[in-house]
Amino acid sequence: MKSFYSFVIAFILSTSLAHADVASVKAAMQKKFSREKILEVVKTPYFGLYEVAFEDSIVYTDEKLSYLFTGSIYDLKTMQNLTEERAKKLYAVKFDALPFQYAFKEVKGDGKRRIAIFTDPNCPYCKRLEKEMQQVDNITVYRFILAILPGSAEKARNIWCSNDREKIWRDALLNGVTPPRAKPCDTNALAAVSRLAEKLRINGTPAIIFEDGTINPGAMPAEDIEKQLAASAGK
Repeated sequence: MKSFYSFVIAFILSTSLAHADVASVKAAMQKKFSREKILEVVKTPYFGLYEVAFEDSIVYTDEKLSYLFTGSIYDLKTMQNLTEERAKKLYAVKFDALPFQYAFKEVKGDGKRRIAIFTDPNCPYCKRLEKEMQQVDNITVYRFILAILPGSAEKARNIWCSNDREKIWRDALLNGVTPPRAKPCDTNALAAVSRLAEKLRINGTPAIIFEDGTINPGAMPAEDIEKQLAASAGK
């Protein structure tokens, strides 16, 4: 019985010390980076390093803060990017809080599954993604037009101001048809999307947001989209 109580006490003490270490590392890092907001500090299972999550990036340090490591950590057995997986969880978006009034919506099949895509009409990877999306059914897609490439602003305005945004968009990205000049309309939504992208740290297109809040930068094969939709549904 004594050995059991000794084990419990040792466990409590070790847990308290771990928390104390995390707290001290966070306090010391905050002192060194006083202008940055630290979201979270956790001790990793590798090399005694601490993961420090800022508002826009993840870095690693030792308990004495002698060194700072940036970049991704991979599990060589699975080749999984551990840093990227953590970032997806830490910086997850509240899907239902997205301002869908700034997007145009496409419903396919029953539309039960949902994704949001930040996309540029001149982006070649966005065109690749649109081809992959043709293979995905039973989904509602919210497209936020983010004009960041040269010549995209005019196309974005003509698409947004058209009478059939979905058709004009599909013709432009799938068939290479230049969006016809549309009558002037309120384009405040396009400026709002640009501000939203900056807030969400989206600086490239396409960027896919799934219902569980994870953001995937870049185009994805239809098969991978299906897998992520299934994982998102099981959140």
